[in-house]
Amino acid sequence: MSTDKKQIIVIHGGEAWDTYEEYMEYLRNYDFTKDKFNKIESKRWKDNLQSVLGENFQVIKPMMPSGRNAKYDEWAIWFEKLFPYFNEKIILVGHSLGVAFLAKYISENILQAQIEQLHLVAGAICVKGGFNLEESLEKIEEQCKSIFIYHSTDDFVVDFEEGLKYKKMLSRATFAKFEDRNHFLQDEFPEIVQNIKI
Repeated sequence: MSTDKKQIIVIHGGEAWDTYEEYMEYLRNYDFTKDKFNKIESKRWKDNLQSVLGENFQVIKPMMPSGRNAKYDEWAIWFEKLFPYFNEKIILVGHSLGVAFLAKYISENILQAQIEQLHLVAGAICVKGGFNLEESLEKIEEQCKSIFIYHSTDDFVVDFEEGLKYKKMLSRATFAKFEDRNHFLQDEFPEIVQNIKI
């Protein structure tokens, strides 16, 4: 597929569990507050990327299977459905569980498309549901022209130490440390926009 637009594929986050019972327990005990209800329709930075980046970019945000009970094998199958529509050069962005997915997939497979940039936002190394990394990340550095890691010290979902692990494993990566972004749930993310436009 060819287009003059720079193509960005954004892989969202989710929840992962080792067993179905763990998942059911999570659903039963989830604290669905009024504040969380009010935020269901709110837009976050991933939703605003297309309008912020403009018409020279094509932002693709696939809805990955079973986001509340994610399984790596299912996500891999769905991700591969996108391949025929990738440009020769792509930019990949992962947020939260999306980081673990992209890191595992790229570390174990060779993509036909050239990965111009890889952006890893607030991701963990070891995640349930088959997302844990079992390979070295050497293939990531071989396949990605530029790698950016973003993590905040006040992240309440994924410990900051996880970001430091990615930094250590991906020595070529540019690491951006924040202190007030928590899990990057804000509606604007100017730093990633600036890096994408490089």
